[in-house]
Amino acid sequence: MNNGNYAIRTKDLARNFGNVRAVDGVDLAVPPGEIYGFLGPNGAGKTTVIRMLITLLAPTAGEIQVAGYDVLRQPEEVRLRIGAAQQEAALDNKQTGRELLGLQGKLYGLSRRLVDRRIGELSDLVDIGDAMDRLVGTYSGGMKRRLDLAAALIHKPVVLFLDEPTTGLDPISRARIWEEIRRINGETDVTIFLTTQYLEEADSLAHRVGIIDRGQLAAQGPPADLKRARGSDLIVVRLEGEAEEAMAALSDVPQVEHVEAHGQELTVSVSNGATLISAVALALDRHGVNVQELTLRTPTLDDVFLQVTGARLQEGQQTL
Repeated sequence: MNNGNYAIRTKDLARNFGNVRAVDGVDLAVPPGEIYGFLGPNGAGKTTVIRMLITLLAPTAGEIQVAGYDVLRQPEEVRLRIGAAQQEAALDNKQTGRELLGLQGKLYGLSRRLVDRRIGELSDLVDIGDAMDRLVGTYSGGMKRRLDLAAALIHKPVVLFLDEPTTGLDPISRARIWEEIRRINGETDVTIFLTTQYLEEADSLAHRVGIIDRGQLAAQGPPADLKRARGSDLIVVRLEGEAEEAMAALSDVPQVEHVEAHGQELTVSVSNGATLISAVALALDRHGVNVQELTLRTPTLDDVFLQVTGARLQEGQQTL
């Protein structure tokens, strides 16, 4: 497979577990320097894809190249050129940040001089500063995530895999990690493959987003394009009863482009929500539909996710 100058490239990637097809023909083409957000609901195959990309799991079929090397034939070359910061950072609380980074650099075969230089560079890049010489056990959750980022970057990887880097952090710490990710990408031009359970995180950080569902890449593109394709305006109707009668009530409303029902919630796609929200409300009232709440908004990445997978990616949900 010709990588076409891609940092990550897969073709017809598949993985079976017994009779279960966990990944079914996924094609990825991530250019150098891109932040690619990878999303999926429980059991969609997301984690299986990532494990294949970072050489921890062999595919059943298909081809993979990462950092210009074939993952199956040249796994050692791939490992030397990737970094990975996992959701659960494996940090030794009895080491200082400097000691931990020094050990990480040594494992990659870096000289002491080069390690010291890289620690100096990373101290500023991921905003560790004076904490570098404190024990890791004294770090906050956000500081530990930043140290884990530094450890993944010590050897200047070509591709960085970030697995839910802000899960469990408070909003302020999460925002700081977002800043670090943008800075890392901007200053080093490293390709970042990002998985997250926060759709606003993918929306804010990723140049492109891929949504995997039932083992297949169901949607892909820049977040703005995906939201634009979803519809210009959305009227969201929360109901007291079932949605069937409400859908029938809206079938004759002019300029209603599409109506979706998810439980006791209707999502109505329209071209001009400000004009049509009154018409939607009146049509529901004429048919005796009990409405709890009716709101107008523009599409979000969560709406795209809902349309593609049939479910919302709830905060705190583990994505597999």
